[in-house]
Amino acid sequence: MTTARRCVVSGANRGLGLEFVRQLAAAGDEVVATARRPEAAAELSDIARASGGRVTVVALDVSDPASIAGAGAQVAERFPAVDLLINNAGIMRLPDAPDEITAGPLDALDGEAVLSLLRVNVVGPVLVTQALQPLLAAARRSVVVNLSSGMGSIGSTTAAMDYAYCTSKAGLNMMTRHLAHELEQQGTIAVSISPGWVRTDMGGPAAPLDPPESVKGILSLVDGLGPGDSGRFLDHSGEEIPW
Repeated sequence: MTTARRCVVSGANRGLGLEFVRQLAAAGDEVVATARRPEAAAELSDIARASGGRVTVVALDVSDPASIAGAGAQVAERFPAVDLLINNAGIMRLPDAPDEITAGPLDALDGEAVLSLLRVNVVGPVLVTQALQPLLAAARRSVVVNLSSGMGSIGSTTAAMDYAYCTSKAGLNMMTRHLAHELEQQGTIAVSISPGWVRTDMGGPAAPLDPPESVKGILSLVDGLGPGDSGRFLDHSGEEIPW
């Protein structure tokens, strides 16, 4: 009999995060699903109500250290250990702001706007991992998945695309490498995984992948990870992506 995993998913109110919660709950896992505004996450609330207690919704704003600490305390109340942390929360643009102030061109960039995006996409996942480190250490085998992007591949960048978003994912990849080295002694595997180009609010309607396909691939990949995989940058099918 397979033991249910204790999972935490950030940014679970829509898109890939919501699909992670749906598939984990369907597999019988226990999930703390976080959202910046749980009261507005109607579909997530429906999944939680239908889960028979397996899914708990917790407020988390990954750009706010106090919110991270509060969410970490609530996770610790629910679980004695965390087997799987999916750092999914992230943004491509700032709400109600012109795209150009973070995406470019160069003469349109706004420093504070760029920093705000980096705070969510790079600093946030690391602080969430920091808050849950003792619970990850308490698991027999734990995995941290940082949701990255092929746009964060420095080696594949051949033209200017999106200054802040691409830089944030490259920075997250470096954070993954550091986490992999530091957390290996406690038995935690840390990986960066690109979900591919997915039909979500962020990916848009032209994307070739749907969320169930991408998430199924990622979770299958996670199941097969070993200590030697820690620190890798992979796509949803397990293919290596150049740094």
